[in-house]
Amino acid sequence: MNIRLIVVGKTNMAFVQEGLSQYLSRLKHYVPMTYDEIAVPHDRKGGTPAATREREAEYILKRIEGADRTVLLDEHGREYSSVGFSEYLQKQMNAGIRNLAFVVGGAYGFAPEVYAAATDKLSLSQMTFNHQMVRLFFAEQLYRAFTIINHEPYHNE
Repeated sequence: MNIRLIVVGKTNMAFVQEGLSQYLSRLKHYVPMTYDEIAVPHDRKGGTPAATREREAEYILKRIEGADRTVLLDEHGREYSSVGFSEYLQKQMNAGIRNLAFVVGGAYGFAPEVYAAATDKLSLSQMTFNHQMVRLFFAEQLYRAFTIINHEPYHNE
């Protein structure tokens, strides 16, 4: 299975970049992994949140073409424990999913057409996180899930 993490906007926080780099590097031990950061041009006229979501949708939809499953990281998605998320990933692998795309939207979330194209929605928490921080949190949880699947001593339960 190939995993692609697609994120909207640049990561400009050095500590997020550093942590993300560490976890993406560790993940390559378990699964072919790509990180796709979408730089969406800003509307210089101060567009509305809806217009921003629509602009971002064009870029997201191009990136998820060919994905067998697309999972949006969304506040209204299903929440898993770390073990539950590892079981979700194992089911995707067992089902023969070849390309699994996880998408982190911008500050205003996703446009309706992105929701329509998605297979699943996943929530990291009922709390709201900065969309840059979500990248790091999710990469760590993805790494944790693979250590659980492989019975390695990273996750304590």
